[in-house]
Amino acid sequence: MRIVAAIGGRALLGRNGTSSLSAERDHLAHAVEALSGLAARGALVVTYGADLQLLVPPESVHAGAMYPMDVLEAESEGLVGYLLEQSLQEALGDREVVTMLTRVEVDPTDPEFLRPSQPTGPLVDTETAGLLAAANKWLMVRQGEGRRRAVASPEPRRILESRAIELLVASGIVVVCGGGGGIPVVRDRFGTYHGVDAVVEKDFTAALLAKDVDADALVLLTDAAGVWVDWGTPGAKLVRAASPEALRSLTLERTSIGAKVEAACRYVEWTGQEAFVGAVEDSVELLDGTTGTRISSSIKGIDLQDAVCLEPTRETLDGNMRPCDARSSTTMP
Repeated sequence: MRIVAAIGGRALLGRNGTSSLSAERDHLAHAVEALSGLAARGALVVTYGADLQLLVPPESVHAGAMYPMDVLEAESEGLVGYLLEQSLQEALGDREVVTMLTRVEVDPTDPEFLRPSQPTGPLVDTETAGLLAAANKWLMVRQGEGRRRAVASPEPRRILESRAIELLVASGIVVVCGGGGGIPVVRDRFGTYHGVDAVVEKDFTAALLAKDVDADALVLLTDAAGVWVDWGTPGAKLVRAASPEALRSLTLERTSIGAKVEAACRYVEWTGQEAFVGAVEDSVELLDGTTGTRISSSIKGIDLQDAVCLEPTRETLDGNMRPCDARSSTTMP
């Protein structure tokens, strides 16, 4: 069996990011335990979240000393990929693990370049944000108590290292790649690739990669138990199984679980295989279909599990804990 597992940054390094190397390693240990269970089922490719906020100190932004964004993305991908590779290698023993920097070709005419909306880089105060916007013509958007730069999030068109990744997987090597969605590049008229200031949605890259390497399953791991209808409310229901068409009928945020849903739907439609969305600690159970959300073209409508919820809190609304116990199933056409 060939599996592509996409582990989100929150599931990998914690919801609020980490401030020390030791804290990062603690979070990684939790994720690696789950990934090891998937590796026992067959060939494994791991994609992962890698946020520039973890790498770029605010003082370098203040001084205007940042490297070009594609270089920073490569550094961020390498940093988290290295830690993940080290931990996986230790857990898997004699099985080889390789981390590969991954370039993702995007279309320079993608309309997303006209409406940058993806926050990236470190959080800065309002005064600094104004100076950066004026000096660099950056769009700075509010996030929490500060502001971050917003860049485009174009569609991934081609993964340049797909062939190399497929060869490694066929050799029995666990491949860690596609960190942060990969390094976005465009091709000029001479056939040369250049990095661009953008962030590719990591789950869309994972879906495309799963198609390219002929994966048997795409497993999208996060810090929530699956896809929920009316999340954080007393009437919340867990989507246990759904067709792509039915799942797309739900109203979900593109920047959170919505991106995972769209990635899962694309993969299922492209390949006819199944995709799974759920909590990182339930990775093996997800693959067995006993928990989380399963997306398949063989399913008609949506299978919902009723849930009994406690009073919603800030934590439940943010997806920081599982607020509900599933009780009974209902099917929607």
